Amino acid sequence: MTPATRLTAAGFVATAVAFGPARMGFGLFLPAFRAEFQLTTATAGMIASGGFLAFLVALLVSAWVGRRFGERVSVISGALAAAVGFAAVALAGDGFLLALGIALAGTSAGLCWAPFNDAAERVVAEEARATALSVVSTGTTFGVAAAALLALGVTQGVLGWRGAFVGFALSALVLAAIAWCGLPSSRGKKPTRKAVDQIVQAGLPAKLTHDASQASAAAKARLTQRAAIPLYVSALVFGMTNAIFLSFAADRVVGAGGLPGLANDVASVVIFLGYAVFGALGLATGRIEARVGLAPLFCVIFTAATASLLLIALAPTSWALVIAASGLHGAAIMMVSAVFSFWSVRLFPGRSTLGFTATLLAMAAGSVLGPTLAGLLAAAQGPVAMFLAAALPPLGVAVWFGAKLRQPRPRLPPTRRPT
Repeated sequence: MTPATRLTAAGFVATAVAFGPARMGFGLFLPAFRAEFQLTTATAGMIASGGFLAFLVALLVSAWVGRRFGERVSVISGALAAAVGFAAVALAGDGFLLALGIALAGTSAGLCWAPFNDAAERVVAEEARATALSVVSTGTTFGVAAAALLALGVTQGVLGWRGAFVGFALSALVLAAIAWCGLPSSRGKKPTRKAVDQIVQAGLPAKLTHDASQASAAAKARLTQRAAIPLYVSALVFGMTNAIFLSFAADRVVGAGGLPGLANDVASVVIFLGYAVFGALGLATGRIEARVGLAPLFCVIFTAATASLLLIALAPTSWALVIAASGLHGAAIMMVSAVFSFWSVRLFPGRSTLGFTATLLAMAAGSVLGPTLAGLLAAAQGPVAMFLAAALPPLGVAVWFGAKLRQPRPRLPPTRRPT
């Protein structure tokens, strides 16, 4: 395989493990954890938030490790952290060790994903970069599918949930070996910056001029540039939305009586399988964005996320609507994750891992706030009110991007040839 193919494959496996069972395993197995550890809704929210908080801290560590030791070290560290976390969950005898294991596993997501942005800038050709990063991001959907199938085996008595987490630990060790082979051993030299063609993102223009010096200044890609604000805000909101769905959707269905004709403990499997199957649409994100632009795509993504929360709130016992909710949310998270990745490359040329880390920090902050606030609201007002309230922020973002559809799509000024 070429270096670009090896890198893309390693990234696909990394997100499959780190954003599959490591990040979503708690929500997937929450009904089993409730029965084993007598967890209340508020406690479950705290444990979920702890995992997302670990993700946030790991992002900061990843930025330092990647800059100091290279992307390979960061990803391998994340794989090993996931292995230890999964093992802790498998051995947990009380809620404390369970929470600790979930948090350790959660660090893998922060350590394993962002480094692929800088690596892709060095290894993958520019015209193929958005597609490669979409493939990396969409590894999550296959990790979720594998975890859901193991969960199905648990519900059918094929193995216990502890055995499933032993399997997850082994998959994390496999990831460490793949990362060793697939990622470059050091950072190497950064590519020459191309001043203008990395700055404009469809639907959200940065002000450009024909002045080469201004274009060069824009290419410095400050993390605080005004054009990055919509990126950070949308990441914060989707972090909240996604964390709430992952933490409580399955619990909502089970608590409402489950799906007709299906045992309650299988409902979470149905949700996460639907999430994974439709999440495969994320593979086409780069091509879709190139065709329609960023604003229309984000309007659709956040509308889908809003609809997923509303459907779980209002129709938790309908087969069709629960599958629709999980499918909409799965497609939304895979697509938005891919866009965050290559949007960061465009906004922060030469510093894309740092920029992407800042984006993921905003997403992680939302992930920490979301389950905690949602758990408290659910305890006070019930799950319906909680999901309805959670649908308001993504609806606001969808409306904001929808307003951008009336604005003309910006075009780059023609490149001047030297005379």
